[in-house]
Amino acid sequence: MFRRTVQLLLGLFLYGVALALIVRAAIGVAPWDVLTQGISLKTGWGFGAITIGVGIVVLLFWIPLKQKPGVGTVLNVLLVGPAADVGLWLIPENLDLWIRILMFPAGLFVLALATGLYIGARFGAGPRDGLMTGIHERTGWPIWVGRTGVEVFVLAAGWILGGNVGVGTVLFALLVGPLCNLTIPWFRIVLPGDTAQPGGVRDGLEGSVKPSEPLVDSPAN
Repeated sequence: MFRRTVQLLLGLFLYGVALALIVRAAIGVAPWDVLTQGISLKTGWGFGAITIGVGIVVLLFWIPLKQKPGVGTVLNVLLVGPAADVGLWLIPENLDLWIRILMFPAGLFVLALATGLYIGARFGAGPRDGLMTGIHERTGWPIWVGRTGVEVFVLAAGWILGGNVGVGTVLFALLVGPLCNLTIPWFRIVLPGDTAQPGGVRDGLEGSVKPSEPLVDSPAN
């Protein structure tokens, strides 16, 4: 339990720092961060506060989809945004282009490591991936259909609001999956009662647990 908790918290903190690196690279960000940037530009609110707010709104959509959050889900909503704010405070804006070009892959790699740590702790799905798996389970559509549909909508909304869409957005979409598939097995903790090998639908998501896993830990976890 101690290792799982440390791994979860470290993963969430590094995830926020990775988002900050990608944002400061300023060559395009992930679809959900495009939306966050767009809302920030229109409201003047901070990146971290909006990240928390969007996470809470996404969790509300879990209710009709009958998804159940884990402790990792709640901590994801509460901690990634502030961690991103810390990273944005530490990393200056308007850096030279060559530095920003190096920052983007660094941020992407840190994000993949953070995802592996967070998923490997197995404390619950992140809010956005729980939304995707919920759509899959309620409709029977393939995961990629629900995920693509939601992220295209989010990307379009963020772009209309003024979020940063660029080559980095495309690179993120193409590379984050393969990188996370590489890092997730590195940190995956085997729990008592595990009977299947990793590699199912949820193992490549932001939190590889069943939606029925409880908010608090139990021996079955």
